[in-house]
Amino acid sequence: MSINKADPLVYVVDDEFAVRDSLTLLVEATGQAVRSFASAEEFLNGYSPDQPGCLLLDIRMPTMSGLELQDELIARDICIPIIFISGHARIPDSAHAFRAGAVDFLEKPFDNETLMERIAEALKKDKENREQRTERLVLENYLGSLTRRETKVLSLIARGDSNKEIGKKLGISNRTVEAHRARIMEKMKAENLADLMRIAMRFDRLADDKNGI
Repeated sequence: MSINKADPLVYVVDDEFAVRDSLTLLVEATGQAVRSFASAEEFLNGYSPDQPGCLLLDIRMPTMSGLELQDELIARDICIPIIFISGHARIPDSAHAFRAGAVDFLEKPFDNETLMERIAEALKKDKENREQRTERLVLENYLGSLTRRETKVLSLIARGDSNKEIGKKLGISNRTVEAHRARIMEKMKAENLADLMRIAMRFDRLADDKNGI
């Protein structure tokens, strides 16, 4: 099956051929593109972060375990939804997986219908994550075009301050505040004040995230 980079792909990583083969056939039967790997290292060498998708991951594998692969993906800032599969599930393992953001943890043998439901959820999550990441990058690009003073004005707008309050806090006139706001609206591609407020609130959340709040 040819794979379009815009279409989601289900990755299967399991060291047992029989498991990889059965999962591949199961997923392909639904019309969903799938690619399988015999090891975590093989997956890392063949994975492209630009490709939408999710990961079906065996927890116990030689050399690099599923949990170690999850940690490595996090270290590389790769956010792909993971569904763990295991024939020897342990509470500490599942706890570790969920703390690190796993979508689910299924114990072999699992119900095929349940697995496909979890895959659908994981692919939806990946789509949402990518949309949010794209929106964030666009917003950061817009923010990068603002001057230091414009950034401060936008921050105060996000907190609901009026032009008069902003002017008083920054020691500038209302007319100057209005001029700053007009330039901010142009740079941020805001069509009106309500749109600017929406963008300003997103900016404020972004600033909080960067500050670890």
